[in-house]
Amino acid sequence: MKTVFIERTASKRSLKLRKPVFGVGVNDAEYNLRYTIGGIRVSCPFYLRWVAMLSRCYSEALKSRVKTYDGCTVCSEWLLFSNFKKWMKAQDWQGKHIDKDLLVEGNRVYGPEACVFIDAITNLFIIKSANSVGPWMTGACWVAGRSKFISSCSNPFTKKRETLGYFDDQLDAHRAWKARKHEHSVKLSEKQVDPKAKEALLTRFLQRDES
Repeated sequence: MKTVFIERTASKRSLKLRKPVFGVGVNDAEYNLRYTIGGIRVSCPFYLRWVAMLSRCYSEALKSRVKTYDGCTVCSEWLLFSNFKKWMKAQDWQGKHIDKDLLVEGNRVYGPEACVFIDAITNLFIIKSANSVGPWMTGACWVAGRSKFISSCSNPFTKKRETLGYFDDQLDAHRAWKARKHEHSVKLSEKQVDPKAKEALLTRFLQRDES
Protein backbone atom coordinates (compact mmCIF):
# COMPACT_ATOMS: atom_id res chain seq x y z
CA MET A 1 0.00 0.00 0.00
CA LYS A 2 1.41 3.37 -1.00
CA THR A 3 1.93 5.87 1.83
CA VAL A 4 0.61 9.33 0.95
CA PHE A 5 2.53 12.36 2.16
CA ILE A 6 0.36 14.83 4.09
CA GLU A 7 1.53 18.40 4.59
CA ARG A 8 1.50 18.96 8.33
CA THR A 9 2.09 22.50 9.55
CA ALA A 10 5.54 22.95 11.08
CA SER A 11 6.14 24.73 14.36
CA LYS A 12 7.60 28.24 14.32
CA ARG A 13 10.59 26.94 16.23
CA SER A 14 11.41 24.30 13.63
CA LEU A 15 11.11 26.89 10.86
CA LYS A 16 13.63 29.13 12.62
CA LEU A 17 16.11 26.27 13.03
CA ARG A 18 16.34 25.58 9.30
CA LYS A 19 19.66 26.23 7.63
CA PRO A 20 20.41 26.81 3.93
CA VAL A 21 20.56 23.49 2.07
CA PHE A 22 24.13 22.98 0.86
CA GLY A 23 24.67 26.61 1.78
CA VAL A 24 22.47 27.93 -1.05
CA GLY A 25 18.97 26.41 -0.98
CA VAL A 26 16.20 28.19 0.92
CA ASN A 27 13.60 25.81 2.35
CA ASP A 28 10.50 28.00 2.75
CA ALA A 29 7.98 25.15 3.22
CA GLU A 30 5.65 25.88 6.12
CA TYR A 31 5.08 22.20 6.81
CA ASN A 32 7.12 19.28 8.16
CA LEU A 33 9.07 17.70 5.34
CA ARG A 34 9.56 14.40 7.15
CA TYR A 35 7.59 12.55 9.81
CA THR A 36 6.79 9.01 10.95
CA ILE A 37 3.34 7.46 10.54
CA GLY A 38 2.60 3.91 11.63
CA GLY A 39 6.32 3.25 11.99
CA ILE A 40 6.96 4.34 8.41
CA ARG A 41 9.19 7.31 7.65
CA VAL A 42 7.46 9.61 5.15
CA SER A 43 9.14 12.43 3.23
CA CYS A 44 7.87 15.16 0.93
CA PRO A 45 8.59 13.94 -2.63
CA PHE A 46 9.08 17.48 -3.91
CA TYR A 47 11.63 18.23 -1.22
CA LEU A 48 13.54 15.00 -1.91
CA ARG A 49 13.86 15.88 -5.60
CA TRP A 50 14.89 19.44 -4.77
CA VAL A 51 17.62 18.33 -2.37
CA ALA A 52 18.88 15.70 -4.82
CA MET A 53 19.15 18.36 -7.53
CA LEU A 54 21.01 20.76 -5.22
CA SER A 55 23.39 18.00 -4.16
CA ARG A 56 24.48 17.42 -7.76
CA CYS A 57 25.57 21.02 -8.01
CA TYR A 58 26.70 21.98 -4.51
CA SER A 59 27.68 18.81 -2.62
CA GLU A 60 31.48 18.60 -2.76
CA ALA A 61 31.35 14.96 -1.62
CA LEU A 62 29.04 13.98 -4.48
CA LYS A 63 30.91 15.98 -7.12
CA SER A 64 34.20 14.39 -6.06
CA ARG A 65 32.68 10.99 -6.93
CA VAL A 66 30.69 11.99 -10.02
CA LYS A 67 32.76 14.28 -12.22
CA THR A 68 29.93 14.84 -14.72
CA TYR A 69 28.36 17.30 -12.26
CA ASP A 70 31.38 19.64 -12.30
CA GLY A 71 30.30 23.13 -13.29
CA CYS A 72 26.59 22.44 -12.83
CA THR A 73 24.44 25.04 -11.06
CA VAL A 74 20.79 25.68 -10.17
CA CYS A 75 19.09 28.83 -11.41
CA SER A 76 18.36 31.48 -8.75
CA GLU A 77 14.59 30.89 -9.04
CA TRP A 78 14.92 27.25 -8.01
CA LEU A 79 17.13 27.99 -5.03
CA LEU A 80 13.81 28.75 -3.31
CA PHE A 81 12.07 25.45 -2.62
CA SER A 82 8.50 26.69 -3.18
CA ASN A 83 9.37 27.80 -6.74
CA PHE A 84 10.77 24.39 -7.61
CA LYS A 85 7.80 22.63 -6.01
CA LYS A 86 5.31 24.72 -7.98
CA TRP A 87 7.04 23.79 -11.24
CA MET A 88 7.36 20.11 -10.35
CA LYS A 89 3.69 19.77 -9.40
CA ALA A 90 2.76 20.88 -12.92
CA GLN A 91 4.90 18.11 -14.48
CA ASP A 92 4.30 14.41 -15.11
CA TRP A 93 6.99 13.47 -12.57
CA GLN A 94 6.01 10.32 -10.71
CA GLY A 95 8.46 7.47 -11.29
CA LYS A 96 10.62 9.70 -13.50
CA HIS A 97 13.99 11.47 -13.39
CA ILE A 98 14.61 15.19 -13.76
CA ASP A 99 16.85 15.84 -16.77
CA LYS A 100 18.69 19.02 -17.76
CA ASP A 101 20.38 17.82 -20.98
CA LEU A 102 17.62 16.57 -23.27
CA LEU A 103 15.98 19.86 -24.20
CA VAL A 104 19.24 21.84 -24.27
CA GLU A 105 22.20 19.66 -25.22
CA GLY A 106 25.24 20.39 -23.09
CA ASN A 107 23.23 22.46 -20.60
CA ARG A 108 24.81 22.90 -17.15
CA VAL A 109 22.07 24.88 -15.38
CA TYR A 110 18.99 23.34 -13.75
CA GLY A 111 16.00 25.58 -14.45
CA PRO A 112 12.40 25.56 -15.76
CA GLU A 113 13.38 26.33 -19.36
CA ALA A 114 15.80 23.42 -19.72
CA CYS A 115 14.53 20.70 -17.39
CA VAL A 116 12.01 17.97 -18.03
CA PHE A 117 11.00 14.71 -16.34
CA ILE A 118 11.76 11.53 -18.29
CA ASP A 119 11.58 7.80 -17.61
CA ALA A 120 14.61 5.80 -16.45
CA ILE A 121 15.32 4.23 -19.86
CA THR A 122 15.35 7.60 -21.62
CA ASN A 123 17.44 9.15 -18.86
CA LEU A 124 20.13 6.44 -19.15
CA PHE A 125 19.97 6.72 -22.95
CA ILE A 126 20.80 10.43 -22.79
CA ILE A 127 23.61 9.90 -20.26
CA LYS A 128 25.27 7.18 -22.32
CA SER A 129 24.93 9.26 -25.47
CA ALA A 130 27.48 11.71 -24.09
CA ASN A 131 30.11 9.05 -23.44
CA SER A 132 33.08 8.56 -25.74
CA VAL A 133 35.93 6.05 -25.73
CA GLY A 134 39.37 7.60 -25.36
CA PRO A 135 40.23 10.50 -27.67
CA TRP A 136 37.84 9.44 -30.42
CA MET A 137 34.50 10.84 -31.48
CA THR A 138 31.46 9.43 -29.68
CA GLY A 139 30.55 5.96 -30.92
CA ALA A 140 33.99 5.40 -32.51
CA CYS A 141 36.93 3.42 -31.16
CA TRP A 142 40.23 2.57 -32.85
CA VAL A 143 40.96 -1.15 -33.28
CA ALA A 144 44.71 -1.52 -33.79
CA GLY A 145 44.48 -5.14 -34.92
CA ARG A 146 42.31 -4.13 -37.87
CA SER A 147 43.68 -0.62 -38.37
CA LYS A 148 40.10 0.58 -38.49
CA PHE A 149 37.55 2.33 -36.33
CA ILE A 150 34.73 0.26 -34.90
CA SER A 151 31.33 1.86 -34.42
CA SER A 152 29.13 0.59 -31.61
CA CYS A 153 26.00 1.68 -29.80
CA SER A 154 24.20 0.68 -26.61
CA ASN A 155 20.63 -0.45 -27.25
CA PRO A 156 18.33 1.04 -24.55
CA PHE A 157 15.72 -1.67 -25.09
CA THR A 158 17.86 -4.84 -25.12
CA LYS A 159 20.54 -3.39 -22.79
CA LYS A 160 23.13 -4.86 -25.15
CA ARG A 161 25.88 -3.15 -27.11
CA GLU A 162 25.47 -3.30 -30.89
CA THR A 163 28.39 -3.42 -33.31
CA LEU A 164 27.60 -1.21 -36.30
CA GLY A 165 30.64 -1.95 -38.45
CA TYR A 166 34.28 -1.04 -39.12
CA PHE A 167 35.36 2.17 -40.84
CA ASP A 168 38.54 3.74 -42.17
CA ASP A 169 37.56 7.15 -40.85
CA GLN A 170 36.36 7.91 -37.32
CA LEU A 171 33.85 10.44 -38.66
CA ASP A 172 32.12 7.69 -40.62
CA ALA A 173 32.07 5.52 -37.50
CA HIS A 174 30.58 8.40 -35.53
CA ARG A 175 27.93 9.00 -38.18
CA ALA A 176 26.93 5.33 -38.07
CA TRP A 177 26.58 5.61 -34.29
CA LYS A 178 24.50 8.78 -34.63
CA ALA A 179 22.19 7.20 -37.20
CA ARG A 180 21.52 4.24 -34.91
CA LYS A 181 21.02 6.54 -31.92
CA HIS A 182 18.45 8.46 -33.93
CA GLU A 183 16.52 5.24 -34.56
CA HIS A 184 16.49 4.49 -30.83
CA SER A 185 15.60 8.10 -30.05
CA VAL A 186 12.56 8.02 -32.33
CA LYS A 187 11.29 4.87 -30.60
CA LEU A 188 11.81 6.44 -27.19
CA SER A 189 9.93 9.56 -28.28
CA GLU A 190 6.80 7.43 -28.63
CA LYS A 191 6.92 6.77 -24.85
CA GLN A 192 6.98 10.43 -23.87
CA VAL A 193 4.06 12.31 -22.34
CA ASP A 194 5.74 15.72 -22.32
CA PRO A 195 5.61 17.18 -25.87
CA LYS A 196 8.91 18.99 -25.32
CA ALA A 197 10.67 15.72 -24.49
CA LYS A 198 9.06 14.05 -27.51
CA GLU A 199 10.23 16.79 -29.89
CA ALA A 200 13.73 16.83 -28.44
CA LEU A 201 14.12 13.09 -28.94
CA LEU A 202 12.90 13.29 -32.52
CA THR A 203 15.59 15.82 -33.44
CA ARG A 204 18.46 15.03 -31.03
CA PHE A 205 20.48 12.76 -33.33
CA LEU A 206 19.58 14.04 -36.77
CA GLN A 207 22.64 14.01 -39.03
CA ARG A 208 24.40 17.33 -39.43
CA ASP A 209 27.59 18.18 -41.27
CA GLU A 210 30.56 17.56 -38.99
CA SER A 211 34.29 17.84 -39.37
